[in-house]
Amino acid sequence: MTAPTPTRTSRSFDLGDGLTLAVDEQGDAGGSGVLLLHGGAGPRSVAGLADALAEHAYVLTPTHPGFDGQPRPDWMDSVADLAEAYLDLLDTLDLRDVLVAGNSVGGWIAAEMALRDTQGRIGRLVVLNGVGIRADDPITDTSTLTPTEMGELAFYNPVYRLNPAVLTDEQRAGMIANQQTLAVYAGVDMYDPKLRRRLARVTVPVLVVWGEQDGIAPVGYGRAFADSFARGSFQLIPEAGHFPHIEQPAQTLTAIGKFVNGGRSS
Repeated sequence: MTAPTPTRTSRSFDLGDGLTLAVDEQGDAGGSGVLLLHGGAGPRSVAGLADALAEHAYVLTPTHPGFDGQPRPDWMDSVADLAEAYLDLLDTLDLRDVLVAGNSVGGWIAAEMALRDTQGRIGRLVVLNGVGIRADDPITDTSTLTPTEMGELAFYNPVYRLNPAVLTDEQRAGMIANQQTLAVYAGVDMYDPKLRRRLARVTVPVLVVWGEQDGIAPVGYGRAFADSFARGSFQLIPEAGHFPHIEQPAQTLTAIGKFVNGGRSS
């Protein structure tokens, strides 16, 4: 018998200074907390993972200000600003021992949160094909790529690649707006040259999950990311690109489950 999909509700949190966070909530609010952070593809790119995790935990999935039409205060213009906003969210909800998981730039935000977590809110990190560091095996410059070219780099399986021909004008405009917002937060280079050195200060366990066929952030980049943490571990996911949780959800969930239960991936 298939377990029912956890009910999703939405709330807005006023954090002051003109900042309002739109957050989807799923699962038992009395259970273990998970903060799930999307990347440049927007919150829909982590919706399936949120559903799966909510069968076992209380999952919060915010939409970053500026994405999907959400308001963004002018002062909010960096990944560090996002990290501090989400720590304020955890403070507001008084959550502790939270698993923070993020894909792409969401992984960068998660790492920045761990560096700033003075209240001990975070228990573990999961980085899914994250960006944010400078490494010898660099990420691909995607600033001039078409949606078709991006899809070829991001997904191993062609079935998951976006077909621009089926998009409405509204959908195209939304994608352009999201990418413009991403550039505000992460810049064109998509990394902070000083971040990698700082990550050794993160004391919580970290699992870096990586789609082996990612054409945006290669495997060498992922291993460098994992090695930057004092308690980092690395899990390669075959036949997956930049979104392993979409292309290989079972493998990704198994890796996360083992990590949460105290196992160590290699």
